[in-house]
Amino acid sequence: MPRYALLVEYDGTPFVGWQRQANGLSVQQALEDAVQRLTGQQALVQGAGRTDAGVHASGQVAHVDLPREWPAHKLRAGLNFHLKTMLSRQAHNGQPVVVLAAAAVAEDFHARFSAIRRAYVYRILNRPAPPALQASRVWHVLQPLDAGIMHEAAQALVGRHDFTTFRASQCQADSPVKTLDAISVRRAGNAGEEIYIHVSARSFLHNQVRSIAGSLKLVGQGKWTAGDLRAALEACDRAACGPVAPPQGLYLVAVEYPVDPFAAEPPVV
Repeated sequence: MPRYALLVEYDGTPFVGWQRQANGLSVQQALEDAVQRLTGQQALVQGAGRTDAGVHASGQVAHVDLPREWPAHKLRAGLNFHLKTMLSRQAHNGQPVVVLAAAAVAEDFHARFSAIRRAYVYRILNRPAPPALQASRVWHVLQPLDAGIMHEAAQALVGRHDFTTFRASQCQADSPVKTLDAISVRRAGNAGEEIYIHVSARSFLHNQVRSIAGSLKLVGQGKWTAGDLRAALEACDRAACGPVAPPQGLYLVAVEYPVDPFAAEPPVV
C-alpha cells in the first residue's frame, strides 16, 4: 500500500489531544475519519508527536497508508474538504485542522520513529491586560517577566540530563534521560508583549516543555534564581518543579527527518 506523509496544522482547543481517546474527539480521529470519507476505507494515521488536549501545532507530521496512489495535491485537497465538512461545529474561528501538504514516502518512513528532531514553542503573553483575540493560544502572565534572565537560566537545561523533575508522573517513557539540543527565550510580538520559549530535541518527556516553561516563569518573576532552576534539575524530583504551564501556550512547530519528506513535492496551489 502506498504511504503518504502529511504536514498538519491544528488548533488544539476543541480536541482531547492528538491521540484517539474514548472521552472525546482527537486530532488523530478527525484525520482518520477524513481519510475514510475520502477513500472509503479505514486507515491508521500515526503522528510524530502526541500533543495533549489544548496544545496546538503548526508543523505536526503524520503518515498514513492508503489503498491506492493519490496525487499529493488531490490528497491534500480531499482531506481538507472532509475535515472542513466534519469539523464545522468545532470551528469557532476557521477550520481547526488543516493538511498543509501531502507527499508520497517510502514504506519504511515513520512519522514518529524516523524523526531526528522536534521543535516546540511556548508563548507567554506578558502584559497587564488579558488576551481578547488569543485567549486559547497563549499563557497570560500579567506580572513583568525578565526574558533575558530566563534565557540565561535556561541554558543549564541544554545537554543530556535526567529530566525527572520536568516529567509528568504519568509519563510512559522508558527513561527520564533526554538530550535537549537547544532552548532560547526572547521577547516578540506587538511592543514585545509576548515571550517565546523555543526548545528542540530528538524527543521529549510528557509535559517536559510545559514544566520547563512554568519553572522559567518563576525565574522571570525573580522568585527563582538561575541556581534554583539548576538545583531543581539536579534534584531529579517532580516535587522540585515549578508550576506546569497551561497547554494553550504550547505549539509543535517542526519535525525534522534525515530527508525532508515534503521537499521533493512541487508547490501546490
